Amino acid sequence: MIPRPEYPRPQFVRENWLNLNGQWQFEIDNGRSGESRGLAKAGAVLSGSITVPFCPESRLSGVQHTDFMYGVWYKRTVNLPKQNGRTLLHFGAVDYTCKAFVNGTLVGTHSGGYVSFSFDITDALREGENEICVYAEDDTRSRLIPSGKQSVRYESYGCSYTRTTGIWQTVWLEFLPESHIRSVKYFPNITDASITVQAELQGSGDFGCEISFDGAPMGSCTVKNAAGQLNFTVKLAEAHLWEVGKGGLYDVVFTFGEDKAESYFGLRQVRLDGHRFLLNGKSVFQRLVLDQGFYPNGIYTAPTDEDLIGDIRRSMDVGFNGARLHEKIFEERFLYHADRLGYLVWGEYPDWGLDHTYEDNIYAILPEWMEELQRDFNHPSIIGWCPHNETWEIAGRKQFDPAIVMLYEVTKAMDPTRPCIDSSGAYHVKTDIFCVHDYIQDPAVMHERYDRLMETGELYDRFADKETYRGEATFVSEYGGIAWNMQEGGWGYGEGPKSLEEFYDRFRGLTDALLDNSEMLGLCYTQLTDVEQEQNGIYAYDRTPKFDARILHGILSRKAAIED
Repeated sequence: MIPRPEYPRPQFVRENWLNLNGQWQFEIDNGRSGESRGLAKAGAVLSGSITVPFCPESRLSGVQHTDFMYGVWYKRTVNLPKQNGRTLLHFGAVDYTCKAFVNGTLVGTHSGGYVSFSFDITDALREGENEICVYAEDDTRSRLIPSGKQSVRYESYGCSYTRTTGIWQTVWLEFLPESHIRSVKYFPNITDASITVQAELQGSGDFGCEISFDGAPMGSCTVKNAAGQLNFTVKLAEAHLWEVGKGGLYDVVFTFGEDKAESYFGLRQVRLDGHRFLLNGKSVFQRLVLDQGFYPNGIYTAPTDEDLIGDIRRSMDVGFNGARLHEKIFEERFLYHADRLGYLVWGEYPDWGLDHTYEDNIYAILPEWMEELQRDFNHPSIIGWCPHNETWEIAGRKQFDPAIVMLYEVTKAMDPTRPCIDSSGAYHVKTDIFCVHDYIQDPAVMHERYDRLMETGELYDRFADKETYRGEATFVSEYGGIAWNMQEGGWGYGEGPKSLEEFYDRFRGLTDALLDNSEMLGLCYTQLTDVEQEQNGIYAYDRTPKFDARILHGILSRKAAIED
């Protein structure tokens, strides 16, 4: 059976595709000499095997090599009939720099370990058997390679966990006619119940768009002999707003000549109003959980699609309405399920590993961040962007502020429809939301610190000597992290409670301090699951419940002071 067999890009589905997951040849190349030794040549045989799309560090890959790997090779063959149009080779993600060869011919390169990309391989294909070869280089220790929470030591430690090298999301082929739709962007308008679509077209032909909701027609558009960039607006017959905990998606079918794609969008608007976060004009308190997206058997890769759904369900079961997708760009299927279920998420970037005190770090983060903004723009579940997290000083050197500002400005230029946090927790330079991280374990102190915001407009900030609060909207975007039921070598924040009752009292007290604050737009609890040695999750690493979901749900779900 093919692992992860589901269609990898649910927001733009075509029928004519081929999943390439499964058994590939594999070889570790720490000397990074494989190309010189002829490994890319057609017919060259690699020394081992691996199960794609799981990284070689994982158990599910069949390799489970957890030491550093600076280069890795993959190969497999595929039989194809004669193609009349274009064939694209898609990668969900490859960490970090990728080269792809087809029948010994280089067909493309890409840098960035977290976003999706593709190569047009039409000219390198032949009828019958074709060999696909992939080479990936990675150096987690490089200050110019963003690596999120991947450990720079041999072992996992602190907030750093098992590394991911090479392919870690689905690899697939897509077969297109010569004239086809390259991409679409959605701009929903809740005021007049309409959707504006920006379509990028390759070639020319008659274009059609049919929109429905729960099978009922909602509107359409046709354009004769369309080409290039096409912009049009469709007035929807009925307004069905996308809502927290409910979702609500319009289905779309696009046709362009012989090309056909199925898609969807959510009719919703997000914006800030003073200190309030508004969804469709209504103040909604963000009850977020920190989700790092690690799995015991797959590391960065969920073993099944059901595991992605399960993490969202588990979060909602205990009363959270969304998540910070922390230090990782999550795969598109996770976002699809968040869209379906009405689950709020922040799109973030795995910037740890970069040294933010050097100005050249912008060359590593900017291209991939722009690719993420482009890829995930249409997801209604994404309600904000955050390119940085805790950009600490290093060796006495201060972060390079112009790079932080540049990322903020680029984000707002590419997507003016969502708020942007420049650097979660510290150090803020230019931001729409000035958030803080606070792992104090005493509820009374939590109240005392943040009640000042209501009383005097002053925000408690441990780093007030390095950043300036100017009255922006705010929330505590990391708190809690309460240690419970730790195994040997595990850790959590503060001194762990002595009993379950003490845990619930602490959780309630810390959470109440934020729910009761009329100037706080949300909270984010650390974290959804334990991850290796960091054992402060609501669930264990294997997703076993650690607490009574009903009690936590009761604490989190009551109305917040800032909500309508």
